[in-house]
Amino acid sequence: MSYPIRLALAIFASVASVAGGNAPAPVPAVVDNQAAATSFVHEAAPEPAARVVDVDGEVAARLEVLAAQSGEIAQAATAAQAAQAAAAEKAAAAAKAAAAAKAAAAAKSSVKVDPGSARDIARQMMLATYGWGDDQFVCFDKIITQESGWNVTATNRSSGAYGIPQALPGSKMASAGADWQTNPSTQITWALGYVKSRYGTPCQAWSFKLSHGWY
Repeated sequence: MSYPIRLALAIFASVASVAGGNAPAPVPAVVDNQAAATSFVHEAAPEPAARVVDVDGEVAARLEVLAAQSGEIAQAATAAQAAQAAAAEKAAAAAKAAAAAKAAAAAKSSVKVDPGSARDIARQMMLATYGWGDDQFVCFDKIITQESGWNVTATNRSSGAYGIPQALPGSKMASAGADWQTNPSTQITWALGYVKSRYGTPCQAWSFKLSHGWY
């Protein structure tokens, strides 16, 4: 019941009391139904239960996920490194094969030598001592032609390298014979041994010389 209506009833009751000479009738208590309903709802509605969060459990679960991800990343990195190493090894093998093919191509043609010359001595020594044929002789011939022109007493003025193989110092060739200064056979014996121990074959030595300018 609204306030204006309640006020009107009170006034009416007062007037009736004065007019009738009787005691004023009590004004019936007015119940605010809306407030009562609201109060009831507030009292009756249960409070929501508090949500319990397992913080330690969530942290442990996330750490497990991170550990698994770290393991996967480490495995991927290892696989990538292995792939790079394999690629580098493959590239090195390809470069070596290309150099060998280049040297072999240069050694296809046979070389005619004068009997008894230093070149002829080298050719016979290579075949008899190491089993190297004309293909390897061509490579050795190219090396020595550039180094000394097969001159037994050739001397490099700047470095002091000496003889057919341009040994530095020339006295190294004494391991092949005391006559290393004048004997082509002694110098060639030392030169072939040097090539064998350092490069394996004359063509591999020639390939190295092409890339570096020396052997």
